[in-house]
Amino acid sequence: MARKKAALDFEQSLADLQTLVERLENGELSLEDSLAAFEQGIGLTRDCQAALAQAEQKVQILLERDGELAEAPFDADLPE
Repeated sequence: MARKKAALDFEQSLADLQTLVERLENGELSLEDSLAAFEQGIGLTRDCQAALAQAEQKVQILLERDGELAEAPFDADLPE
């Protein structure tokens, strides 16, 4: 279930980021609202990058396991 939640969180963050970009590109936000949206977008971008880094690590673990595709324990809380 954790995988589904992580995938949903990534998908939601990506959708929220796309919405923010569209609002910023529209050009109708005030400077204050634009800065707030930009700040929120930076947070969402970091969340997405972290999720992608974790997925990349998991793929690397799977590919390096004795040349065979086999799952290995993965600790998402390890420092980068």
